[in-house]
Amino acid sequence: MRIPQLEECGRRDRAHLPGRGAHAGGPRRRRHGVHRGPRVRLRRGHANGGRLRDPRRHDRRRRPARCPAPLTVGPRLVLTLVRALLAIFYRRIDVAGRERVPATGALIVAANHQNGLVDPMMLLAAIPRPLRPLAKSGLFRHPIVAPFLRLAQALPVHRREDAGGRPVDNVETFQAVNDALARGEAILIFPEGVSQPEPTLMTLRTGAARILLEAEASGAAPVTLLPVGLVLHQPGLFREGRALVLIGEPIAAKDCVALYRTDPAAAVHRLTDRLAQALRRHIVEAEDRETLGLLRLMERVWREESGTAPAPASADWLQRASRAYRWLRRTAPADVQRFRCEVEEYAATLDRLGLTPSSVGREYAPSLVARYAVREIVPLVVGLPLALLGIALHALPYAMLWLGIRLARPDPDTEATYKLAGGILIYPLGWAFEAWQAAKLGGAWATALFLLALFPAGFFALAWQARLANVRRETRALLHFLARRGLRARLVARRHALAEELERLAARVPESVLTGESV
Repeated sequence: MRIPQLEECGRRDRAHLPGRGAHAGGPRRRRHGVHRGPRVRLRRGHANGGRLRDPRRHDRRRRPARCPAPLTVGPRLVLTLVRALLAIFYRRIDVAGRERVPATGALIVAANHQNGLVDPMMLLAAIPRPLRPLAKSGLFRHPIVAPFLRLAQALPVHRREDAGGRPVDNVETFQAVNDALARGEAILIFPEGVSQPEPTLMTLRTGAARILLEAEASGAAPVTLLPVGLVLHQPGLFREGRALVLIGEPIAAKDCVALYRTDPAAAVHRLTDRLAQALRRHIVEAEDRETLGLLRLMERVWREESGTAPAPASADWLQRASRAYRWLRRTAPADVQRFRCEVEEYAATLDRLGLTPSSVGREYAPSLVARYAVREIVPLVVGLPLALLGIALHALPYAMLWLGIRLARPDPDTEATYKLAGGILIYPLGWAFEAWQAAKLGGAWATALFLLALFPAGFFALAWQARLANVRRETRALLHFLARRGLRARLVARRHALAEELERLAARVPESVLTGESV
């Protein structure tokens, strides 16, 4: 099959979070208590939008690259909290390409933006360097988010849409960013400017390119522009969401820096287009979320047919499959529509039966079932008392947060943000109330026992519930296959047929389309 040919996968490293320091961020913002380097004169009425200096008037002597400063107390606290929250909320986060992050020197990390404030949190934990995030200015007035932004040394960006369409002034923000890059620090920016849930890259704003070109023109050491793709699966679902952070190769910008001296506007647009192309190579784009869901189903079919693949390989497969789908929609629309209907029918069958492609392909021999029951069900029974204790200790804040989310009805791209931000506020309040009740009813000993059991029992309950959900899925599949003879064979045959049809369709697609070199 041609789609799963994965040229880059073998050269990527894969690691779970931890990464070493970082901070998170967002679009573009105004300065907030940032240490200033040498003052930079700014000139209005410039060809690139009136925010940056004229590069032809700068002293272009290079400053030597500087090592990034170690994390101070505020960013370190934020990093520790971010890692803890992500480890609790998400089932898995993989990082590929971490070796591409330069250890020293000025750095701009630019990423796609589909998951609200959780996107910068993921990059904070994944990038092995401290990051200075850019975030929209309105967040600095948020009662929960603002303190963490200030601790992370974020920089506020004023956006026209937040000012009712009126002109905004980001001169101080650009100067603070320029000073940070001159000190060899790393900046985090989301060049789309807004978070949105659809699996497509929006038109990029020019801020990332302008920041790099202005910093280079001011005589700072060379600035690295690093594209990072975030590939997310069910990011708003607690303990079900997964994420892959794909760190790309640094973007070549020397020609844009040279062009900026004579034609700043052309240089900015050239570098912005280059950044967009790089980001598209590291994300999975689809016309809508339903199409992406079908692609993910076929990716699981491919995995079952070809053997388990690591997360970067699965992401490469999805990228190639989505490019093939878009190309075939133009060149063979009838064949693609027929195949899509077949995949939708297969997906509906699995959904109705509560099955997955992996459970369809699994053997359910009596000896295997017996060993599975001993291995999985016995720990469930033995661990039931401690799991119930963990569930009971956290039931009150969980119910309060669930009710708050139901009332707030967040958009898909902010669901995880609401849950994490709400959890930071609601869970400590719930625990404090429970501790007060324990002290009131049982005194100091009851309070001490409550505090000792709170976190161990809670984490055990999470693992116990995950095991229970897996046992329920496998038991449901076994009962279906026992009650309906031949069902498993029919589903396996259908899976094989879909995989073969996918291979035939993929054979029509030029390799240059699959790799993203052409459309």
